[in-house]
Amino acid sequence: MDLDEKIKAGREYRRMTVAVDEAQDFKVRGYATTFGKRYQIYSSGNVIFDEEVDSRAFDGADLSDVIFQYDHVGRVFARTANNTLSLTPDSHGLKVEAYLGGTEIGKQLYGEIKGGYTDKMSFGFRVKTDEITEENRDGKHYYHRKITAFEKVFDVSAVSIPANDGTEISARSLSDGVIAKAEAERLLEAEKRKSIEELKTKIDKLLKGEKK
Repeated sequence: MDLDEKIKAGREYRRMTVAVDEAQDFKVRGYATTFGKRYQIYSSGNVIFDEEVDSRAFDGADLSDVIFQYDHVGRVFARTANNTLSLTPDSHGLKVEAYLGGTEIGKQLYGEIKGGYTDKMSFGFRVKTDEITEENRDGKHYYHRKITAFEKVFDVSAVSIPANDGTEISARSLSDGVIAKAEAERLLEAEKRKSIEELKTKIDKLLKGEKK
């Protein structure tokens, strides 16, 4: 399954911070996400879409067999099932630690990360529940999404080019869907108001006719 197919199947991707662990060879660490902090994921014209993650969002999430890949496809460099990858929620966010020394190609990837040749990562997940609110402020329309529960984390990946890690595609797909739904609801509400006004007009005309 390629990245586009994964996104169509409901997976989302977000960039994460990464650094080598200087105290331990072949180990990288970072935070997949932080808790309680808003971050912008998409904007178009006067529409801005931002997101935050609740501190309990990983409670009950499936973290049973998460894998560490490159660009979310192909070879597996570490995984939770053999304890070379760990994902631990703490007070700051979801902490990720991966040991890449188990294979020669993993050691090569570690060297690329340490040397700054590969300096971005992202993680793939599916959301179970969220809350979306909207407001108009300073001439702009804001959509705010709060992720309250994750269903599953699929993988953590080092990524070659940020634009190819799925973050922009999945964020745009999500926000476009939310905006389209909100617009449809507004149109439906407008149609309802129009129908009510038309009905009131008809009733008024009938009542006036009865009075004559």
